[in-house]
Amino acid sequence: MSDGDDRKDGSAAEDDEPYPSLGLARGTVELDAHDPRWREAYEREVERLRPRLDSDDAGSSGGDAGSSGGNADGVRFEHVGSTAVPGLAAKPIVDLLVLVSDLNDAGGVARALEAAGYEERPDDDVPDRRFFVRGPPERRTHYLSLTEVGSDCHREQVAFRDALRADDDLAAEYERRKRRLAAAHSDERSQYTNAKASFVESVLDDAASWEVGDSLV
Repeated sequence: MSDGDDRKDGSAAEDDEPYPSLGLARGTVELDAHDPRWREAYEREVERLRPRLDSDDAGSSGGDAGSSGGNADGVRFEHVGSTAVPGLAAKPIVDLLVLVSDLNDAGGVARALEAAGYEERPDDDVPDRRFFVRGPPERRTHYLSLTEVGSDCHREQVAFRDALRADDDLAAEYERRKRRLAAAHSDERSQYTNAKASFVESVLDDAASWEVGDSLV
C-alpha cells in the first residue's frame, strides 16, 4: 500500500510528511554530510509507526485463537546505521530496527508495516530478520529490519553503532573508507556493502560485551 493509500483509509495527513533530507535510488551509493534532521526523521517515523504496530490487529498473528502475536509486550525501536551516528557521513536513508519478542509470530506486525507504506524485500541474506523498505525504487527513504530482541541482527547493529558513537577516530576511519568505496562503487551497492564487511567485522570483534540498554524507544 502506498503512502497515498493511507489518506484514503482516513489516516492523518502527517503520515505522508515529506522527508526532504532523505532519499536515494535503489542500488546506488551516495554519501551526504551528516544532517541532524536524520534523527528527527527517525523520531517522526517511530511516532507514525508505534500506534500501528502496537494495535490489536498487529498483535494478531492470524494463527490460533488466543495467540499473543509478535508484539505482545509492545514493539520497540532502535535507530541504527550511519544516520544514527552524529557527525558521520551516510547514505540519506534512515535505518530502523523494529524489535519483537518472537519473529515467527510477527505476521501481524509485518502486515501493519506494509499497510504503513513499507515493502518487504524477501531476498535478504540476514537469516534472523525480515527486511522492509519505504519509498519508491528511485527514492528509498527508510530501511527497516524486523527482528527479535537480543537476536544477532539486533546485537550487532547496536554494537557497531555504539562503537562508532564512542570513538571519533574510529568513526572518522569508517567515513574515509566509505567515501573511498562509494567513489569506486557508486552504482554497485552490493559491492560497496561487501567491501565494508571486513571493517564492520573487525569493529564487532573488538566490541565490549553488550546488553540491551536505554537506547530502546
